[in-house]
Amino acid sequence: MIFDNFVSRARTSIAKRKQYNRLVAEIDSFSSRDLADMRADRSEMLYQIHKQIYG
Repeated sequence: MIFDNFVSRARTSIAKRKQYNRLVAEIDSFSSRDLADMRADRSEMLYQIHKQIYG
């Protein structure tokens, strides 16, 4: 039971990290021009995805 709980939490953590890394890579791929066209701020986007995934 304890081991199952540990494995479940580890899988959840790995899935969150994988999703976070994918989104960070996507945001990092935007050029400054792309961000200007979207009227977006890279650091704000990174903050928001961190908040969305990790709470």
